Amino acid sequence: MAKRPVPRYDFKAFGAAIKAAREGCKESRKKVGDEMFISPRYLANIENKGQHPSLEIFFELIQRYHISVDQFLLETPPEKNTQRRQLDALLDGMSDTGIRIVTATAKEISEVEKEGE
Repeated sequence: MAKRPVPRYDFKAFGAAIKAAREGCKESRKKVGDEMFISPRYLANIENKGQHPSLEIFFELIQRYHISVDQFLLETPPEKNTQRRQLDALLDGMSDTGIRIVTATAKEISEVEKEGE
């Protein structure tokens, strides 16, 4: 019986998102590799060459950096993109005072953007 042809998914965009998120968190490949028990070279290949990560590593990376895989795997736009998920994670760790400041800032920016339309 012939093997069913399965197109290989291009992981380059995913790797670029992981690299951007890791650098945004100011984490080195060595630090991430040590914490995830993978080699920095393996992480570099995922980030720069689009190497297919194992399912476990893929899952751990999307959880670690709050990456929305919907934007890479689905044709329809995701409900929450990666930036919104990362913002949610930051807000979860913020104090009530910080939340009030962010809310006031967001309202002000929203008003400025409405005026510019």
